[in-house]
Amino acid sequence: MQDEPTPVELTKAVADFLRNDITPMVSGHNAFKLRVAINALDLVVRQLTLEQASDTAEAERLAKLLGVEGSLLEQNRALAERIAKGEIDLATPGLPEHLWQTTLAKLAVDQPNYASYKREKS
Repeated sequence: MQDEPTPVELTKAVADFLRNDITPMVSGHNAFKLRVAINALDLVVRQLTLEQASDTAEAERLAKLLGVEGSLLEQNRALAERIAKGEIDLATPGLPEHLWQTTLAKLAVDQPNYASYKREKS
């Protein structure tokens, strides 16, 4: 275990510094590039904070749905293969819920301010 500050704390600190101290001093195309950089740092924080729990939940759903243990990558490959072969579809119990929960977990990291996501979470 590493001492503090944690990677999340460090990344947040850099993003906050850029957002609060540097952004007011930058304009034009450089301001756009700065916003992109800040958004990337915010995304990294969300990945570090949310990824483990969402991956664990996804793997548990897939194990139940497919009866297959393994890495998340292997489970998703098995899911894709079964869908492609027509062995499972949206009528398969548990699949629609799994797909919905996986989508919401990905949006929580990638686009937490997306209007439809916010509406769904409230």
